[in-house]
Amino acid sequence: MKRLILPLVIVALGIGLAAALLLTGPKLNSKPSEILAPLVRVMDIELQTVQLSALTHGTVTPRTESELIPEVSGRVIQVNPSLVSGGFFKAGEELLRIEPLDYALALEQAKAGLARAESDLTNARKDAERQADLVKRQLTSAAQLDDANNRLRISEATLRQASAQLSRAERDLMRTRILAPFDGRVRTEKVDIGQFVNRGNPIATIYATDYAEVRLPIHDEELAFLNLPLGPVSSATGARVTLTARFAGAEHQWQGKVVRTEGELDPKTRMINVVAQIDQPYETFGDRPPLAVGLFVDAEIHGKEVANIAIIPRAALRASNQVLIVDGSNQLRHRDVQILRQVNEQIYISAGLNVGEHLCISPLDNALEGMRVRTLDATGSQVKSS
Repeated sequence: MKRLILPLVIVALGIGLAAALLLTGPKLNSKPSEILAPLVRVMDIELQTVQLSALTHGTVTPRTESELIPEVSGRVIQVNPSLVSGGFFKAGEELLRIEPLDYALALEQAKAGLARAESDLTNARKDAERQADLVKRQLTSAAQLDDANNRLRISEATLRQASAQLSRAERDLMRTRILAPFDGRVRTEKVDIGQFVNRGNPIATIYATDYAEVRLPIHDEELAFLNLPLGPVSSATGARVTLTARFAGAEHQWQGKVVRTEGELDPKTRMINVVAQIDQPYETFGDRPPLAVGLFVDAEIHGKEVANIAIIPRAALRASNQVLIVDGSNQLRHRDVQILRQVNEQIYISAGLNVGEHLCISPLDNALEGMRVRTLDATGSQVKSS
């Protein structure tokens, strides 16, 4: 009997002890699970004055390029050492000399012909005056006076012809010396001492070096930011241009100005060419090389200045020209903005944003008006709500 009672007592004590523990233990309060707001990165809006510009590119070309053509024929007796490909020369410098002997003889003959014509004219004039006097005294016929006047007119014409021949002989003799028409450089040449050159056949190609030009294609809409008229532009109002190119393993810059816009607009590409001028392109400063003809350059045309512009990243712009603003309560607000222009990955906003506002720059799907978020600034620090 005792064997049956003892186990029952033990079970009863265990049940009682468990009940006491349950009644005297701490009570747990159930709480709903907390939903964390999305974490987004924001930037503070700043309004600034920016100078608009247009980015383009082009190839350096000479201001003037021409062929060197002799105006007389003959054997070359002297060549300037600068008359080689890449050589530089100054305006008025003698580049080439042609054998002048034949032209000097032609000049002497022309001078002799002029002297003979002047003598014939003097005699013809005296004879005409004498015949006129004889006619007045009725000592000769009017026909002889007419003949004398006719010989006078022929002598006058002969004198004019001799004078023209003398001028031509003088010019031909001068043309045996070919002078540089401007400060320039030789692109190509094909002449040497002893060679016979013919009148009208080119012997070299030269170009001016006082300034260079670059034709820069830009979209017609960019003209609104540059404020450039079609046609010539005065040097005082021409837009400033910065040219950049890599040469000999380093990047270099040159400054120029827009001097004109070409009048034709490509109907397919809507592009128009702007011509920039760079003065003294062959002057060197420090390790900067000369702006050589044929060099490909990137160009930035500096345009108008515009105030109260906010520059935001492209990723911050939503559909329908909207952005997301995080207000003082860390809630999202949709905001319509006015876009001035887009440059690479930057958007220029001219209206719709205020100084100090927090702009959401993180990609956020299904962003709802009034949705609460947590924010990080550009440094990665959490932004406290105001």
